[in-house]
Amino acid sequence: MERVAVNPVTWSAEMGFNQGEVVSGQTRTLYCSGQTAMDGDGKPRHDGDMAAQLALSIANLEAVLGEAGMTLANLVRLNVYTTDVDLLLRHYGELAGRLGAARVAPTTTMLGVSRLAVPGQMLELEGTAVA
Repeated sequence: MERVAVNPVTWSAEMGFNQGEVVSGQTRTLYCSGQTAMDGDGKPRHDGDMAAQLALSIANLEAVLGEAGMTLANLVRLNVYTTDVDLLLRHYGELAGRLGAARVAPTTTMLGVSRLAVPGQMLELEGTAVA
């Protein structure tokens, strides 16, 4: 598999995401459902704590990737949904740091939403990965 970043501007790469990515060659594609701060029994965790919810959501996304034999390095698309964009941006360095450590800058969209499916959840991470 070959990945080529498409960045007609440079500011997005500095923020940890590419404007586009061309993926070619033989690949497997994994479409990940939105991952939130739910524990292994499906119970919501860390009500009101954006930092803790973000950390658990990333861990849950990594678990799905790992089950498919992939890592964050395989992400080509990341959608971020949050009930509080400003609060998430204050903690976004955690996610950007994890992506940077994986040496990946997936195409990314962040959307502010009025609520998520499970009350108390403040963010959801939905990804597409290729290997």
